[in-house]
Amino acid sequence: MSSAPNVAIVGVTGAVGQEFLRVLDQRNFPIGNLKLLASKRSAGKTIDFKGKTYTVEELTEDSFGDVDLALFSAGGSISKKFGPIASEAGATVVDNSSAFRMVPEIPLVVPEVNPEAVKGIELGKGGIIANPNCSTIIMLVPVTPIHRAVGVKRMVVSTYQAASGAGAAAMAELEQQTREVLEGKEPTCDIFPRQYAFNIFSHNAPITETGYNEEEMKMVKETHKIWGKNDIQIAATCVRVPVMRAHAESINLELENPIDEKEVKELLSKAPGVSIIDDRAGNNFPTPLEASNKDDIFVGRIRNDISRKGTGVCGIELFVCGDQVRKGAALNAVQIAELLVK
Repeated sequence: MSSAPNVAIVGVTGAVGQEFLRVLDQRNFPIGNLKLLASKRSAGKTIDFKGKTYTVEELTEDSFGDVDLALFSAGGSISKKFGPIASEAGATVVDNSSAFRMVPEIPLVVPEVNPEAVKGIELGKGGIIANPNCSTIIMLVPVTPIHRAVGVKRMVVSTYQAASGAGAAAMAELEQQTREVLEGKEPTCDIFPRQYAFNIFSHNAPITETGYNEEEMKMVKETHKIWGKNDIQIAATCVRVPVMRAHAESINLELENPIDEKEVKELLSKAPGVSIIDDRAGNNFPTPLEASNKDDIFVGRIRNDISRKGTGVCGIELFVCGDQVRKGAALNAVQIAELLVK
């Protein structure tokens, strides 16, 4: 576009919506007019952005007539209803929900991995682009350089997912529960049906007929779509941990061709969006606290899989941490938008 695009943020009062504003500001994303949209109950609230005060408007079918770019983070049902309406009105939609991820004709994009997927989409001329699941993004940013170099044959991943993945209300409830438990009170369990503070439990997504929950299956299906390969074997186990922000993942890779841990470390040291914390002598590796409010995915515990020794199969282990609200959601969406502005 010859001029700065008019931008709308749908779901601006939520955790990711607020992060959209911070990321847009910090990255100096070009904005003509800015429209902040949310539910009827949030309409009328004011939000400051770059020295100007904006009034939140109610999201309606008429909200997108003058919008070039619409960043959605208001849940799947809202996206399913209003995403096509926004696109029909001429806004290019980048959607953070799961509503469109597996629709064949809609690109599912991690800019460090498959930026070519947005080819042909012009800002301000409609179209929908899907933001992947946060756990998929955090996994694929460091694993894709390895896949490109030697090929991933099989991947087993276990996630340790923070409250941020369930939104601002879950983060608030974790804080509240922590105080209540320390005071000897019965914890409030409105967001999750069980105590979250000082506990871990299987991810709250519904269990499918395979025995895997929907969060785990998202990691499988989305990786196949993003990489364009359906023959890679992937198994995931997703759990909630009482961490406020930033997810962690333990990743085991079976590779098509040999590579050793030193070569992997060298490869990842040059990969976009990756920072390495891998100090064996100091037992210093990535933590959610270090990853919180950061753009990069932090990688450590880079090591050869000793269970593969003598088998003729090459295996590599990684431990990664990434900010779910940021790279797992808002930042990735803004980076997609940046691909369209260039």
